[in-house]
Amino acid sequence: MYGSTLGNIFRVSTWGESHGKGIGVVIDGCPAGLPLSEEDIQEYLNRRKPGQSRYTTKRQEDDAVEILSGVFEGKTTGTPISLMVHNKDQRSKDYSEIAQYYRPGHADLNYDIKYGFRDYRGGGRSSGRETIGRVAAGAVASKLLKELGISICAYTSAIGPVTINPNNFNKEEIQKNPLYMPDAQAAEKAQNYLEQCMKECNSSGGMVECIISGVPAGIGEPAFEKLDAALAKAIFSIGAVKGFEIGDGMNVADSTGLQNNDGYYVDEKGCRQKYSNHSGGITGGMSDGCDIVFRAAFKPTPSIAAPQKTVNRQGENIEIEIHGRHDPIIVPRAVVVVESMAALVILDFMLASMTTRLDKIKEFFQK
Repeated sequence: MYGSTLGNIFRVSTWGESHGKGIGVVIDGCPAGLPLSEEDIQEYLNRRKPGQSRYTTKRQEDDAVEILSGVFEGKTTGTPISLMVHNKDQRSKDYSEIAQYYRPGHADLNYDIKYGFRDYRGGGRSSGRETIGRVAAGAVASKLLKELGISICAYTSAIGPVTINPNNFNKEEIQKNPLYMPDAQAAEKAQNYLEQCMKECNSSGGMVECIISGVPAGIGEPAFEKLDAALAKAIFSIGAVKGFEIGDGMNVADSTGLQNNDGYYVDEKGCRQKYSNHSGGITGGMSDGCDIVFRAAFKPTPSIAAPQKTVNRQGENIEIEIHGRHDPIIVPRAVVVVESMAALVILDFMLASMTTRLDKIKEFFQK
C-alpha cells in the first residue's frame, strides 16, 4: 500500500489494522540524545484510547506501547525508533455481517473496487485505530519540539451546533471534561446534545482547533512545500476530517483587504510585531512568528444503529442497522491526533529549515 509514510527528514511510517495483532509506527530521522521513555508516549496514547467515557466506543484496550528499537539507556540513539501497541479486545464476529454489504460513510466499497477485496473487520487500515501510530510518533515529535520552545495545544471547539465561547476559554478545563472543551458551559451543553443523538441512535460531527506557539518566522517554503499546505495535507489524512482552515479561514471570502491584512509595528524592544493574526501565523507559505491557528472539521461517526439504505455485494438494495461498539462522536479522541499530526509537520519543517541559509550552516559546522 503506497502512502503510509509522512515527512522528509523526520519520517514516520505507520502499520497495522484495526483487528490485526497490533498497530505501530517506525520513526526515522529522530536525533540522538533525546530523553524518551514508554511513559512519555503512553501519556499521549491515553488521551485517544477507547472506553474513557460514555461518548467513546466500549472497546477495552489499554493501548500499552512498547519501544522495540531506537532507545538505549533512556535516550534516542539516532537509529530508527520502532513502537508497537498490541490489539487485545477485537471482536471480529461483530463485523461478519458487514462482509456482505457496504456501510454508508465508510470506505468499504472503495476498498473492494481498488484492491478486489477488503478487511471488513472494523475497516482494517481505514479504521480510526490506525491513528495509534500517528499519536505515538507525535508524542516523540512533541517532546523534541518542547526542547526547541515550541508547544502545541489542541481542543474541541464545537460539537454539532454547540460552539465554545472565546470569553470562557480556560486551558485547564480541556482535561477536566470528557469532550476536551476549554469552555465548561459549552461542554455541558454539548453533552446534553450528544445524549439526544444517542437516544436517536445517531452520531455527531464537530470541530477541533489547534494552536501552535513558539514557531520562529521563516519556517516553510514559498511554493509547493508551503507550511500551511503541509499542515492541511497532514490533517486531511486523518480519516474523518472533511474540512481544514487556517487563521480566518473561509471567512476571508467575506472580508476586505483592510479587514484581513495584518499590519506590522515595532515594539518597545525593537522587535517586529503584528497588530492582528488573520493569517493564522502563516503568510506566503512561511511562518511569521505568531501563533499558528487552524481548525479541522470532523464528520459524524458513520457507524450508527439507526436504519440506513445501502447495497450488498450482489448489487441489491437493502436496509441495514449497524451494531457493535462505536463512538457516538469521533472528535474528543481525535484532539490528540490533530495535535500529533501538527507536531510531526512542524518538526519536519524545522529540521529542513536548518539548511536554508549558508551562514547558519557555517555557524553550525565551524564551532
